[in-house]
Amino acid sequence: MAKHLLEIANQLQNKEIYGDVNVLIEDVSADSREIKSNGLFIALRGARVDGHNYLENAIKEGAKALVVDTLPKKLPDNVAVVLVPDTREAMEIIAPYFYDYPGKKLRMVGVTGTNGKTTTTNIVRQVLEKAGHKVGMIGTINIVIGDRVLVSHNTTPDVVDLQKSLAEMVACGCDYCVMEVSSHALALKRVSGIEYDCAVLTNITQDHLDFHKTMENYRDAKSLLFENLHSGVKPNKMAVFNMDDASSEIIKSRTKTNVLTYGMQTVYDIHPENVKIHAKGMDFVLHTPNGKMNLTTKITGAFNVYNIMSAVGVLLAEGVDLGLLEKEINAFVGVPGRFQLVEKGQNFTVVVDYAHTPDGLENVLHTAREITKNSLWVIFGCGGDRDNTKRPVMGRIARELADRIVVTSDNPRTEDPEKILDQVCVAFDGMKDKEFHRIVDRREAIEFVLKNAAAGDVVMIAGKGHEDYQILKDKTIHFSDKEVVEEYLENVKCR
Repeated sequence: MAKHLLEIANQLQNKEIYGDVNVLIEDVSADSREIKSNGLFIALRGARVDGHNYLENAIKEGAKALVVDTLPKKLPDNVAVVLVPDTREAMEIIAPYFYDYPGKKLRMVGVTGTNGKTTTTNIVRQVLEKAGHKVGMIGTINIVIGDRVLVSHNTTPDVVDLQKSLAEMVACGCDYCVMEVSSHALALKRVSGIEYDCAVLTNITQDHLDFHKTMENYRDAKSLLFENLHSGVKPNKMAVFNMDDASSEIIKSRTKTNVLTYGMQTVYDIHPENVKIHAKGMDFVLHTPNGKMNLTTKITGAFNVYNIMSAVGVLLAEGVDLGLLEKEINAFVGVPGRFQLVEKGQNFTVVVDYAHTPDGLENVLHTAREITKNSLWVIFGCGGDRDNTKRPVMGRIARELADRIVVTSDNPRTEDPEKILDQVCVAFDGMKDKEFHRIVDRREAIEFVLKNAAAGDVVMIAGKGHEDYQILKDKTIHFSDKEVVEEYLENVKCR
């Protein structure tokens, strides 16, 4: 991938160019540490970091051109400079152009919502591959490009990394990309230059209010995926809505493409019948516009009924045969850290789940309650530097739905873990009917519960799921809930 600077700059409305306009650009980045030889560095102004302070670093790493909103005091030798009013807006135009608009070449499936995105995208990818397609995937856990699997750092990468990943998918022969689309990505235009073919709304519940401030703003950010779905030239577009979520009716009214609906009522295009949930799976009939499916799944929980319906909506829109769809959904074994059972021969059940929102915690605890014969334990915390209004709400949900509650650290980041726990534990003031423990160290909290769990108990460890790290004030350490459980059960409890 290479373009002359003049070609790139010509995509911008208002700019001034200083230096060699014919320099050949072979890489684009907004991170001076990642710039490569003959690269174009875009200096962004962020909340904590200003890229304009790293121009020299970018040049040392190989940048041959800079995009800035303020000229440096001394123009660098042998390096071109493009002056623009807003470097972030320039990046949204430059990145898709530089990578030849890969989001218009692939068939793009976008899944947005507070919960359920990861399971939905994984089901869709698996079934599309069995239907003969080569599918890339971008999400919370990883980015899949052909045979390469990369760890994700954001649910949706920034616009440069996203376009680069899509271009690599095109280069290795993918015809589909299935991706989680976060509200941040939509609000910050990280998905600029992409033309989506199918969009799904799983649900909208409280999250990210530190960024969006209000639920209305949060919903409106999600809505952008659907409001713009009709734009472009691709045929056969479809929007898929969970009609049991109150936001769907509002966003559906703003959508100008064909629509598929799903939910628990028979009036919706896709709906279930005779749902039977057990510890390691579910049995139900799923009605669709193309006929019925008899499902005996390897994933469980009412929330996974919704995830299956959202995936089915996409796959029907993409023309997948109903028989293949039934077979592959029954074969789907789940996603790491999503209601994941940890089995080491113990006489109680341990579940690890990513639930880190009020709705997510409520969903997994309801499912856990259905399979609990004795006591339901919950271990959870709340992330630092994130929406603090959900902390007492999650405490209240734990108080209502669990029998034994342990509040601990999640990813405290720059906040004092004890103060985060203070805000969660407000929900337990005056509580006398249930057992409650406050243990700030997450490993200690998990081991305490495993030591005290009895036969028939269910232990729900919520908040981190697939994550294998913990972010503390001054460092990031390796930490996996699943590994901690396995280590304890192998070495102590189950010996």
